[in-house]
Amino acid sequence: MTEAATGGTDGAPQFPDGAAVRVKALMPPGHVRTPAYLRGKRGIVERRLGPFPSPEQLAYNLPAERLPLYRVRFTMAEVWGPAAERPDDTLDAEIYGPWLLPED
Repeated sequence: MTEAATGGTDGAPQFPDGAAVRVKALMPPGHVRTPAYLRGKRGIVERRLGPFPSPEQLAYNLPAERLPLYRVRFTMAEVWGPAAERPDDTLDAEIYGPWLLPED
């Protein structure tokens, strides 16, 4: 297991800038902030934005733990496959740490 996957003090994975990650391919019910079209896709951590309250807990008026939020960069080729008109263009998305897995 890589150091990035061991977790930090808040229990969520900690990823440095430039780390390769994969968004978990989960489809849970309810309010989820991670875009479905990015689930299962590979990206690169552009930067860590800091810890923020979990919007998935706030949506249900629950006490929200603070989770690390990352800006992750995806290529259009990764997101849309052969249908990408400009495969080298990129898309940045802000994704919470518990949704990310280390990608070797």
